[in-house]
Amino acid sequence: MKKFLPKLILSLLIAAGIAPLTSEAQIAATSVNPSGFGDRQFDMDTIYSAKRIREDDKMYQIGVWRRIDLREKYNRPLYGAGDTKSNGIVNQIYKAIVEENALEVFGDEDFTQPLSIAEFQDNFWLNATGDSIFAKQLYYLDFKEDFVFDKHHSDMLFDIKYLELVMPSETNSNAGQKTIAFIRYKDFYNYFKDHPDARWINFQNQAKNLTYSEAFETRLFRSVVRRFTNSEDALIADLVPLDSPNPEVQAYVDAINFEYKLLEYENSLWEW
Repeated sequence: MKKFLPKLILSLLIAAGIAPLTSEAQIAATSVNPSGFGDRQFDMDTIYSAKRIREDDKMYQIGVWRRIDLREKYNRPLYGAGDTKSNGIVNQIYKAIVEENALEVFGDEDFTQPLSIAEFQDNFWLNATGDSIFAKQLYYLDFKEDFVFDKHHSDMLFDIKYLELVMPSETNSNAGQKTIAFIRYKDFYNYFKDHPDARWINFQNQAKNLTYSEAFETRLFRSVVRRFTNSEDALIADLVPLDSPNPEVQAYVDAINFEYKLLEYENSLWEW
């Protein structure tokens, strides 16, 4: 009995020392890194999106094309201050492209036609008649995003893909609106997230100015839906019946109704 007792104690001590190591080894072997780093990789958009959303986790997705009218009161923090709007988002994007060469620009939404800086400058400053314009006359900022339900996090997300600089028809000598350039949102986000000067301006409290990246991710803007994924690949305005008495108003109403449908879809997810 005396010989057996020390052996028993020694066995128990050895088992106690090995058990934590065995438990840790099992956890390391069976754990999964959902972010995509490590041995297991997941298919996700790393070119246009600033978010890390796995494609397999998208239970619902629809494309939405929006327009921000910088002249609206709610959007003035993006439009900038003063008469020239030199500290506004459009001029800041221009400087990032021309002066810093920090953003790639393209001539099409498929991003297959890169623009040189000279081509971009011509698109930016010259209207249809060849006249020069002012930066403050470029008051439309369009963007495309996906409305996504991420089943992994049980969350609805607005996943912005790209921005489109647009010259309004009035600025373009009433010859119709003109696309100036397309910019990948991920490039825009990464460049402006730590920018020392480019800011969403809080005119009521200058201590709370935000970066453009923060403003877009927290949806501090008002926009109107111009298009959503549909079988005709058409703008909302083009889907209005020809016999409508006021097509422009009807298009706006249809855009608002689509917004309500998105809200209704999100709310219905949590109804049991």
